Amino acid sequence: MIVAIFNVYLVLLFALVKLRIVRFTLFWKISPALVLVLLLFGLFIPMGWGAPQGKVLVIRQSVPIVADVAGEVIEVPVEANRPVKAGDVLFRIDPVPFRAQVDALAAQLRFEELRLEQMTQLERTQAGRAFDVQQREASVEQLKAQIEGAQWNLDKTVVRAPTDGYVTNLALRKGARVANLPLSPVMAFIDTSDTVVGVEVAQIDGRFIAPGQEVELTFKFLPGQIHKGRVVAVLQAISTGQVQASGLAVTPAPVQALPFAVRVKLDDPALAESLPAGSVGDAAIFTEHVKAAHIIRKVLLRQIAILNYVLP
Repeated sequence: MIVAIFNVYLVLLFALVKLRIVRFTLFWKISPALVLVLLLFGLFIPMGWGAPQGKVLVIRQSVPIVADVAGEVIEVPVEANRPVKAGDVLFRIDPVPFRAQVDALAAQLRFEELRLEQMTQLERTQAGRAFDVQQREASVEQLKAQIEGAQWNLDKTVVRAPTDGYVTNLALRKGARVANLPLSPVMAFIDTSDTVVGVEVAQIDGRFIAPGQEVELTFKFLPGQIHKGRVVAVLQAISTGQVQASGLAVTPAPVQALPFAVRVKLDDPALAESLPAGSVGDAAIFTEHVKAAHIIRKVLLRQIAILNYVLP
C-alpha cells in the first residue's frame, strides 16, 4: 500500500511538472524522499497500533462426556456431527440393576415406616420406649437418603447433551460397556452455544485496544467477504506468563514476545453459529488512535479477502 501511494505521488508530481504548474526546483526534487519518510513514520508505522491487524481463529469448547454410572450401553440415538439441543439423549445405559436397587430400597422403606408407626403407637400408650421410636425414625430417614441416591443413579443411565452442540468422532455403539472414570470419556461433545472468536495481536500493537472497539474480519472459509464485530476483552494472561506449582526451582526459558489474544464478538450471531471450529482468517481492530490510517487498513483487509479466493 505504501508503494501504491508513493507511486501515485510520483505520477502526480510528474504531471504537474510537465504541465508547468510547478517548477522543478530542489525542493520538488527531494520531495519524493520527504513524502516517503512522512508516509513511513507518520502513517504506516503508527497504523500498527492505531489499527492493528492479526490472525483470527474460531474456537469452540469441547466437553468430554463421561458416564456418571457404569453399565452396558443399550442405545445410541445421537448421530455424529448432527446438531442437538441441550437435554437431548446422547446414549442410554441398561437401567435394570439401578431400578432394582430403587425398588428394593422402597420396599425396605415401607417396612420401616410401618414399624415406625407401630413403635409410635406403643410409645403413646407407654408400652414402648422413645428410643425405639427414634431409632426407627433414623432408619426411615437413612432409607429415604439411599433412595434419593439410587434414583439419581437410575436417572443418570440416560446421558443427555449438556448444551446445544454436536458429537464428533462418534465411536460408541450399542453393547459397549462404559465406566464412570474421569479419564475415560466416551464422546467428544462440541459446545455451539458460545462461539469464541480470537484475534492474535502483536504485543507492540496492543497498547490501545479496549472493549467495544470496532473490528472487521475476513475468513478463508468465506473468501471475499468482510464481517463486523466488537472487541469483548483482551485476555490478561498467556502461557509464557503463567507459573504453576511444582517442586522444582525456577528454570529460565527464552523470553519471547508472543502475541496477545483478543476476544471478539461477531455482530451476526447466525454467522458465528455457522462457522466451523478451526476457521481462520484475518482481522483488523480500529482503536481511537491514528484514525487517518483506518481507511488504509480497511483497504488492505479487503485485498486479503479477495486473495482468499486463491491463497490457501
